Amino acid sequence: MRRVMSNVRKFTRISLRDLLVAIGPTLVLVACAVAVAYVVVDPAPPRKLVLATGQENSAYEQFGKQYQAELAKNGIAVRLESSLGSQDNLQRLLEGKADIAFVQSGMTNEAQAERRDLVSLGSLFTEPVWLFLRDETKVKSLTQLKGLRINLGPEGTGVPRLFRQILGVNGLVPGDLQITALENTPATMALLDGRIDGLVFASAPEAPLIQMLLQTPGVHLFDFTQAEAYTRRLPFLSHVVLPRGIVDLGRDIPAQDYHLIAPTATMVAREGFHPALIDQFVQAATEIHGGAGWFQQPGQFPSPRYTEIPVAREAARYYRQGAPLLQRYMSFWLANFFDRMWVVVVPLLALLIPLSRVVPPLYVWRIRSRVYRWYGQLRAVEQSLEEVQGERRDEQLADLLRRLDEIERNVNQTSVPLAFADALYELRSHIHFVRERVRRMPDTAASA
Repeated sequence: MRRVMSNVRKFTRISLRDLLVAIGPTLVLVACAVAVAYVVVDPAPPRKLVLATGQENSAYEQFGKQYQAELAKNGIAVRLESSLGSQDNLQRLLEGKADIAFVQSGMTNEAQAERRDLVSLGSLFTEPVWLFLRDETKVKSLTQLKGLRINLGPEGTGVPRLFRQILGVNGLVPGDLQITALENTPATMALLDGRIDGLVFASAPEAPLIQMLLQTPGVHLFDFTQAEAYTRRLPFLSHVVLPRGIVDLGRDIPAQDYHLIAPTATMVAREGFHPALIDQFVQAATEIHGGAGWFQQPGQFPSPRYTEIPVAREAARYYRQGAPLLQRYMSFWLANFFDRMWVVVVPLLALLIPLSRVVPPLYVWRIRSRVYRWYGQLRAVEQSLEEVQGERRDEQLADLLRRLDEIERNVNQTSVPLAFADALYELRSHIHFVRERVRRMPDTAASA
């Protein structure tokens, strides 16, 4: 009984092996198309890139480390490059020394950005202009800065350019001040030592030097009481307020509200920056800058606003719709793979339609070829039968019968799906027919 059941299981409606052989060429063709598409069509994003940040102890440096950690979660290595600041970062982008960078608003305009092939990923946070002065200066308006020793930092920081614009709307020129160009940390030491009267930062409040100076005795922050007017004259600036007690509520630091003017920090990349990485950076920006801060409400940043550089199409789509659908449910690299491969789905479907018509005939031919190849040997026996004659006649006929027996044994061992069993039985009947002809051959000769 077990043997019967085993034999029954050998007979199936289809032959999986033959089906796989029949569709094999189609599968190979599809696999080759996918492989070519993976390499050629919208290449995979790089796993390493360079982010230009800022000076030591700057907010750009601190935020750069957070972006590095966020992108490392998806296997993307971000190398941080220190720089003087925004102006230096722009130059690094243009020279191809950085892939992406922090840039302060007001450093360029839309026409210049398009001409330089730069795109923005959006604004990240406000960077107030911090003018710290020694207490003995008694400065109440910027016009009173004439003749004072004020540090604006190196030209590459972008602060000198920004503060020159601020001086300009006050009717001042840089020559009216004794300007120095020390970097942030040396400038802070010079201020504390009395070698300069004041220094200017444009930075987020998270910068360690800002935090320190806000709590340093003998140093006070300049109050831009005309902040709203500055935003009308210089549209890339916004009016922000440093609330009383925000630094230390217990010690009431600062002891009053301070009105400040602030450009925004933006994330800028070269135009060829990979679209998938744009999504990653904007998602990281949401994690890092999306909460409440000293100058912002929850969800205010990142934003496509406050930037004069055109926002990248992928970043603008993120701000409208959120993270790409596949990335909400898959890992970054898997989602990116399917996102890239969809462009070949339609051509492959168009290719599979005609190929699918070839597979059934190919499958049928392969099954029937198992049966048909024995017909060739059966036909050879019939032809040999016509040549039987002479004294070796009985020996030749016996040899033909042995050949027929061997063909029949092989046919009995041939396995075909049930749908093609009729061809197998038909072949066996034809073998029997030829065998009868061979057996009747001596009788026919005798009667002749």
